[in-house]
Amino acid sequence: MADKKQQLVLSVIDFLNQSIDDGTVKQDDREGLEIAIQCIGEAFGVDPSDDKQRERLSIKPAKLQTIFDVFLKTKDKVGPSPASASAPSAPTAEAKAKAEKLKQTGNAQITAKKYDEAIDAYTKAIALDSTNPVYYSNRAAAYASKSDHASAILDAEKAIEVDPTFVKAYSRLGHAQYTLGDYSAAAAAFKKGVELDPTNTNLKAGLQNAMDRIPSEDNDDDGPPPLVPEGDISMSSNAPGGAGAGGLGGMADMFRNMGGMGGMGGAGGMPDLAGLMNNPMMMQMAQQMMANGGLERLMSNPNVANMMNRMQSGGATPSMEELMADPELRNIASQMGAGR
Repeated sequence: MADKKQQLVLSVIDFLNQSIDDGTVKQDDREGLEIAIQCIGEAFGVDPSDDKQRERLSIKPAKLQTIFDVFLKTKDKVGPSPASASAPSAPTAEAKAKAEKLKQTGNAQITAKKYDEAIDAYTKAIALDSTNPVYYSNRAAAYASKSDHASAILDAEKAIEVDPTFVKAYSRLGHAQYTLGDYSAAAAAFKKGVELDPTNTNLKAGLQNAMDRIPSEDNDDDGPPPLVPEGDISMSSNAPGGAGAGGLGGMADMFRNMGGMGGMGGAGGMPDLAGLMNNPMMMQMAQQMMANGGLERLMSNPNVANMMNRMQSGGATPSMEELMADPELRNIASQMGAGR
């Protein structure tokens, strides 16, 4: 039971007990109210006689009555009614144009790995046009790139609030929740995205992997598996030395499996990827790629996701030609070959 709910329940119980003690409640009604207090406490797991629990849940010196009094005194001073406040005024054409330019600036900053500057640009775009879910979604991506997944979740949820049909936001939300180990919430986000876009392979792969991570009732594991970067959903627990070399998960497995394909390593002047995955220097480069957000972008590549999902489902290992046909993989392979 969440502490906040229990705090509220304890405050309600204290208010009711005080009403009995100060005579607010008539003598004839006391017994019925005392039974109600006991039932409320048991339903929410709150025992007002437990000093340790009371110390943890107490909101003293505040009381429920004083908090309510403050609300009554201030509710008319806050401004517009909740209904009008929840519907922001439509931005002008000029504001929308400025917001779009700021979005483009933010996109360029993400490409340059200047994530704080990107966040600042998207924040300014939101100030000009808070009705566009893309700005929240892009800012969520920037937060995720700097491993601030909690903030990414808040922005993804805001994007969904602005436009519940914006599919990309469910992907952002699911990836951030998955990375933080909340696999049930991640599965729910991916599932909603799949309902909106049934052909989206990334969402379907994310849903399947999140579902696979949710412990069954008879699972007696000591704890959750290691966290993975956003987008690196396809993990393999069979890789030597743990779940994928250096946290690369299924990507490391895919490259290792290339080593079993005679004559493919080093084909066309490209590096032997299977050998590189066991090279400490290369793994250090891979870890650096993870730290600067490169892995997140790589794992959002549909071609990479499809290859890994195919392997995980028991399909054929991608050929060197198939790997090198993808520009991003070809560029990474060339960089790693140059670093040997």
